[in-house]
This record gives sequence, C-alpha cells and structure tokens, in this order.
Amino acid sequence: MSLSPADQAKSAASARALTLVEDGMTLGLGTGSTAGWFVRLLSERIKRERIRVTGVATSSATVWLAEELGVPLCKLEDVERIDLTVDGADEFDANLNLIKGGGAALLQEKIVAAASGRMVVIADDSKRVARLGAFPLPVEIVRFGWTSTRRAVQELLNGMDVEGREISIRTGSAGPLVTDEGHFILDLHLGQINDAPRLASALNAIPGVVESGLFIDMASMVIIGKTDGKTEVIERVVAPGTSVDQAELMRNQDS
Repeated sequence: MSLSPADQAKSAASARALTLVEDGMTLGLGTGSTAGWFVRLLSERIKRERIRVTGVATSSATVWLAEELGVPLCKLEDVERIDLTVDGADEFDANLNLIKGGGAALLQEKIVAAASGRMVVIADDSKRVARLGAFPLPVEIVRFGWTSTRRAVQELLNGMDVEGREISIRTGSAGPLVTDEGHFILDLHLGQINDAPRLASALNAIPGVVESGLFIDMASMVIIGKTDGKTEVIERVVAPGTSVDQAELMRNQDS
C-alpha cells in the first residue's frame, strides 16, 4: 500500500521510536494520528518478535486502538513506573517544549509522561516552530463555574507576553466537548508565546484550571519523520548536576 507523504513521515518517526522499545518494558501510548502509527507498528513487532511489553494508554481512543490490534494494556494505577512514553505533539520548539492537546487528551497524556522514565515525541517537520503558540493552546478546566475560570484565564492573558488573547470553548456535536476525565477544554489563540514556562505556571495556579497543554521540560527526545522516509533526532542530554535549562541539545539525521 502506498502511503501519502504525511503518513510516510509519521510512519518513519514511529519506526525510529520503535527501536527504543525493549523486551519487558512498560510503555506509555500516546494519542493522535502519529501516535496511532506507533501503536500499529508496535503491534506488528509484538506479533513478529514475541516481545513482552505492556502499554498504558493516554485516552479511550488509544485503548480502543490497542485492544483492536492486540497490544497488551494495563492501568497506570497498576504499575510503579513507565519505562518509555511515545506520543505526538501539536508543536515543539528548539528547547523541546511542547504544545499538546489537540485531541483533548492532554491531562492523561501529561500524567503518563510525568510517570515515565523517558518521553519521546514523534512528529513531522510541520510541528517544529521557533516559538510556541501558533497552534491554539488547550487548557483543561473543571465544568463547575467554567465561565468564571474562563474570565480568570482572560485576565491572566492580559499580563502575559503573547501576541493574541482570544479564548474559545472546545465544542463537540452536542455542545462543549467533554474530555475522558469529564472536563471542558478552553482553546487559547495566542499567536506566539514568548515565555512558555511562566505562562504554564500561571495557568496552573488558577482555581478551576486542571492542566494546560504546555509540556515544559518533559520531552527527552523528538524524532522528526520526513516525507522521504528518513528521520531527524533531537535529543536533550542532561549531565549530572546540570539543570534542564543548561542541557545540550544534540541532533542527528539519517543519511
């Protein structure tokens, strides 16, 4: 079957990530079209090589896909640690900070990533940006008093170094979209975020905000798939006693 250029890139990134999987691992399985490619390739490897791995899904959609493909699953509550999480991203910058949540699974994705020894992001080159913010930033909020929470977020943005400040409520077929955890999603149309760590901390301090789609200092590697089937790897290397802010980013590209 011939793949579209976009699917070729997603497949290439997923195949490269699959080389990091070892027998006996517990894996965090991301959500979205690119992460879906990883789950499919993982299923094929399980059947081909008989490796023993267990997945922790980050959404109900990923649960359905993994079960359909025969990838063993467990709940996060049943494991002490996840060895490796592989997930997509809506944007990533040069510091490997991310915007995630286009698929409304950001809360579970962040919980799984935080419980992991390593988070690897798979993406195509269109997700690489100089500054985060062109993709609307999702913010998961509780439904109780959500309009008050929205006003608080709006007031916060007035003092933030961003280009835009429009906020919309994510909608589904029957009104506001409800996440797997029973929450609403606000989408912040910011254009450009000039201090992503500051914004992430400030958003999380608002009562009613559950979590934002800013993943700061969480990804250890980004694998970029190319339309010709090649990949580029950007890896964060942190020496003992070195803060993440001082970490060197190493890049290599397939020949």
